[in-house]
Amino acid sequence: MRWIDAYFYQPNFTQKLVSFTLLPLSLLYGIGSFVRRKCARFYDFGIPIVSVGNLIAGGSGKTPFIIEVAKMYERAAIISRGYKRTSKGLVLVSEWGNIQVSQEEAGDEPYLIARELNNASVIVCKNRIQAIEKAKQMGAKVIFLDDGFRFNFAKLNIVLEPLLKPYFTLTLPSGIYRELPNALKEADLIVREGIDYTREVHIESPSERMLLLTAIANPSRLDAFLPSVVGKITLNDHAQFDKDALQKAMQEYNATSLLVTSKDEVKLLQSGLKLSVMRLELKIDSQVLKHIKGYIEKFK
Repeated sequence: MRWIDAYFYQPNFTQKLVSFTLLPLSLLYGIGSFVRRKCARFYDFGIPIVSVGNLIAGGSGKTPFIIEVAKMYERAAIISRGYKRTSKGLVLVSEWGNIQVSQEEAGDEPYLIARELNNASVIVCKNRIQAIEKAKQMGAKVIFLDDGFRFNFAKLNIVLEPLLKPYFTLTLPSGIYRELPNALKEADLIVREGIDYTREVHIESPSERMLLLTAIANPSRLDAFLPSVVGKITLNDHAQFDKDALQKAMQEYNATSLLVTSKDEVKLLQSGLKLSVMRLELKIDSQVLKHIKGYIEKFK
């Protein structure tokens, strides 16, 4: 396990001391998050907005959740910040299923969503208000807001609770929470992994000697789904890949393919490397889907 993942999920004695030392900063961070959210101006856009977020940084399944729900609706727009993208400002990643930009310009997760949804538009923009107005201009009937818990909009506020819980229920940097944990009570719908949604994984194009390559948050959560692999290469979340370094690693491990997640696959589509892909699908409880549908239908 990487040092940063162990720090948040399985800290040793030294890491616990570091966490306690940073408590004053965590307190300031938590108070700042609370004040920023509570003092933000309220917006009602007059369109159903489904916010899918979490209280911790990464790893809850927001992207597959959005994909699974959004494909049930026509004229859906998905809005994301587009973390680690090379572009600036508002970028239209896809327009009703037609991809407009590269993965580098979109960011890996928005590009993945655009590839998976042929009935939707995907917009990336740091200014979510601007992005929502753009989606309305394009004729969107429902908006799915990626990681939108902190925004003071009229919306259905869904919070995902992953199965793997952090060691400390503390905000950054002592813990991995981005909001004070009691903010959970402000959610309209809490969706719990293992109860309200489950992950199902199948391996596409498996090979005899697969080398795991991943650049996702907390890669240890893949362990439950992993087949036999000859080795593991784990990089920081959203890290870019070096083709020459990967070819060298494959030679060192005598690997016949790289085993990657769908999120990492989009960064390797033009690499020419042999890929085996862990395809993730979320099975969502019917009552959760009914709740979302009921909210959206109120706007008809």
